[in-house]
Amino acid sequence: MSTGFWNAGFSFGGRGPTGYPAAVPIFLECQRCTACCRWPGQVRLTAEEITRIAAFKGMAEADFIQQFTRLTWDRSGLALLEKPNHECIFLDGNACAIQPVKPQQCRDFPNLWNVTGAQQMCRAIPHDLDEDEYVRRVAAATGRSTGSVKEILESRKEK
Repeated sequence: MSTGFWNAGFSFGGRGPTGYPAAVPIFLECQRCTACCRWPGQVRLTAEEITRIAAFKGMAEADFIQQFTRLTWDRSGLALLEKPNHECIFLDGNACAIQPVKPQQCRDFPNLWNVTGAQQMCRAIPHDLDEDEYVRRVAAATGRSTGSVKEILESRKEK
């Protein structure tokens, strides 16, 4: 069994969740704990995501942009606004108010993110899987194709 894709997103410091070197891919099953929605940062939006979220909210795109977005830190696009406490603007208690249409960046967490220390806050359940099952589950969880997931993981191995 190859170990090419283990721990591709979530950082266990190069080790599995038990602290031993990971020998197989680790799929992290999101528990919707909303910890990722509470971290300071920015959720970048594509034009397609703006269209989709605005439609879901029953708003014109221009109104959605004015009410719920800001310029990204590098001034190269738009990101979701945050609440004063740095939570996502769409976090409603412990639920995402736009769950069915949430941005790809959000859907990619936790398996395609690499956030040092995230495992202390995120309640995702780790599962040891073979590579094919890992890619299949990440694709299903993120809404990406298996080919897209493989490309992302391969590009991270090259770095």
